[in-house]
Amino acid sequence: MPLSYQELVAKAKKVISEIEPIDLEARLGSDIALIDIREPDEFEQGAIPGAKLIPRGLLESSILNAVPDPDAEVVLYCAGGARSALAARTLQEMGYRRVHSLAGGFGRWKAEGHPWDVPRTLTRDQKIRYSRHLLLPEVGEEGQARLLESKVLLIGAGGLGSPAALYLAAAGVGTLGIVDFDVVDESNLQRQILHDTRRVGHPKVESARETLTALNPDVVVEAHQTRLGADNVLDILSGYDLVVDGGDNFPTRYLVNDASLHLRIPVVHGAIFRFEGQASVFKPYDGPCYRCLFPQPPPPELAPSCAEAGVLGVLPGIIGSIEAMEAIKMLLGIGEPLVGKLLTYDALTEDFRLLRVRRNPDCPACADEDHPPAIVEYDQLCMPAGSVARTA
Repeated sequence: MPLSYQELVAKAKKVISEIEPIDLEARLGSDIALIDIREPDEFEQGAIPGAKLIPRGLLESSILNAVPDPDAEVVLYCAGGARSALAARTLQEMGYRRVHSLAGGFGRWKAEGHPWDVPRTLTRDQKIRYSRHLLLPEVGEEGQARLLESKVLLIGAGGLGSPAALYLAAAGVGTLGIVDFDVVDESNLQRQILHDTRRVGHPKVESARETLTALNPDVVVEAHQTRLGADNVLDILSGYDLVVDGGDNFPTRYLVNDASLHLRIPVVHGAIFRFEGQASVFKPYDGPCYRCLFPQPPPPELAPSCAEAGVLGVLPGIIGSIEAMEAIKMLLGIGEPLVGKLLTYDALTEDFRLLRVRRNPDCPACADEDHPPAIVEYDQLCMPAGSVARTA
């Protein structure tokens, strides 16, 4: 005789392990893989903090991506404990050796007063827009929601800032701040792809806002039409999760570096010169800072800008895109960001080189965590009198 659903559940519960809600609560935040196997509409109404949604119908095909180690401890839960019992038995058959079902499911968990919240979920339109991200186990809906909650500050809406801003906006980074006091010039259009001919003479931050919000209405663009200086850098950087440096002058790089050490905000660095570019990530006190590599600004005659030395228009697109990639990796906590590494690129030979760099124990900026460097203007140290900061 075929077994009824209730008989199947009872049979499964004889061979699987159940965990009591009070015992699971004591272990929240540990290395347990907590999987909610309910349907998305159930999950959206409330879930256990830290749970990952894998609907029951997708469990067998998705569990290896979510929990690749068969020795990892896994807790499954559904509404009442029946579906999760059957699912736990299936995972046992797949080779998972430490899998449990939550006794009584989410219903009992909630009734007994254990913590739960309403997870941020994507709208139907967002699921369509970011569908290719959602297919990536390293991103998924949870990672996409994290991007939408992130705040990134771009220094400059020029050659490097343009591709970085476009890709970060397209990826769904929820808030993009842009610092730039310049206006669009016709000579910018060879490489600064945020702007177009119609906006020549317009503030770059407003041109950038128009382009980015048209690309993705999910993105809030915070325009800072001002010159970044010692008097405002800490206020402007505060509140952002990450800084993407797209400036083309040393005063700004040193100023941003020093401010990031005060605020402990990572900086994704990019720089270009003629046919060459470089990128790195400076994570305060975890890896080297910019001044570990370059302790002092060079004299003006050794540091010409793009306006003085020229630049191939495609080059900032390549380096700026790398900056966007590094920013997304940092925001999601995936992969190996360029912390402690300097990536160099030669466009003429198509040669990428990865150099390992270390913190300088005598660095004038980051050697002493308790005493970050003073915030000072660097213009007089590495720019000719009367010149102004520009963006690549």
